[in-house]
Amino acid sequence: MKEMNYSEVTPEIVKLSQKCIENGSIDPELYGKYEVKRGLRDLSGKGVLTGLTEVSKIQSYIVEDDDMIPCEGKLYYHGVDIEDLVAGFTKEKRFGFEETTYLLLFGELPTKKQLDEFKGILSDYRSLPPSFVRDIILKAPSKDMMNTLARSVLTLYSYDEKANDITIPNVLRQCIQLIANFPMLSVYGYQAYSHYFEGESLIIHPPQKELSTAENILYTLRKDSKYTELEARILDLALVIHAEHGGGNNSTFTTHVVTSSGTDTYSVVAASLGSLKGPKHGGANFKVMEMISNIKENISDWTDESALEEYLLKILRKEVFDQKGLIYGMGHAVYSISDPRAKVFKSFVEKLSVEKNRKEEFALYEAIERLAPKVIAKERKIYKGVSANVDFYSGFVYSMLGLPLELYTPIFAIARISGWSAHRLEELINEGKIIRPAYKSVAKHMNYVPLDER
Repeated sequence: MKEMNYSEVTPEIVKLSQKCIENGSIDPELYGKYEVKRGLRDLSGKGVLTGLTEVSKIQSYIVEDDDMIPCEGKLYYHGVDIEDLVAGFTKEKRFGFEETTYLLLFGELPTKKQLDEFKGILSDYRSLPPSFVRDIILKAPSKDMMNTLARSVLTLYSYDEKANDITIPNVLRQCIQLIANFPMLSVYGYQAYSHYFEGESLIIHPPQKELSTAENILYTLRKDSKYTELEARILDLALVIHAEHGGGNNSTFTTHVVTSSGTDTYSVVAASLGSLKGPKHGGANFKVMEMISNIKENISDWTDESALEEYLLKILRKEVFDQKGLIYGMGHAVYSISDPRAKVFKSFVEKLSVEKNRKEEFALYEAIERLAPKVIAKERKIYKGVSANVDFYSGFVYSMLGLPLELYTPIFAIARISGWSAHRLEELINEGKIIRPAYKSVAKHMNYVPLDER
């Protein structure tokens, strides 16, 4: 018997896959006929209402005389405007991710004493089980950090004596432990990859109790553990603005769906990680970086806006870059006039570009942000405005921070675990039904034919 290569796609599989395509393709017109909201969204981008939440609110339009009028985007964490939240801790020169996590989990802003106590709890939980790094992370390194992260989360189930207990105190304990440990799981997973696949020295720095989440990421990631205050504050800001984004985004909706089945916290979080891994969700900033690199290679003068506009048009027409016809980082499923996260981020990005001597690159991003909506509006029929989303600048920030590409999406996960945790708790507290939307079968009935008559 022929020994099979585990990853080999054989000619037989290719042939069978054609049957999948031939018999699995649904007439696109049927979606309109049966009024199916593909992606659970209508043409205007408005989502189908599938649940209620107090965790966060996204506002992209106002209603006047039954008309939906686009407005500047707003994002609220438990009723607190994210722009006010950022302005608050920035003015006081504090790190904000821990405060943001408290707000998301408990629905109120903490007092100084409550915040200090919560930071202490996170610090105490910021340690992995004995030998976990050696036995789990280092023994089976992966080329994909999201795969490493998901596997680590699922393995932690085996170390938890109350893994299946879904009472609120126990789930809260599990969530706080995961929030505290995600930075180490991600960074150590990268260090293993870097050592075994790239031949780099293996360096495992233990986290420091007195440091914030953002500081610990930089401390454990860098060989010399050194970082500037601006670097740490901007990474902290990235965590804050990625921590939560409503119950309807793909990974958070996954959190609700899987939680509604009654399963354990580790299975829920692993499912959410699987969703976030997708390039249409958490991997979008990586595509922005690839696109910008392609533009740099083909436009010699970054200040030539006519050449830049012409190249963006070619990208949109599928003539260059990845031929997908997308200007990555532009447009959002909900926002139209502006993404508040991108607005908050942008002013800090400029400061970092000055510190890192990459002001010209920042100017290129600004030019693309200004020109792309015009190009898209000319070329495409759009039902709402187009603006830069948070992914447009986040990849550039991570690049300036010297973060490896492999960690871009895990950084997103390190932030979003706070939002997922809040939504998991909300789903359990309100004890809803198992989530099961309807799918209409459009297959034609056919008679069973005995095998020797086919």
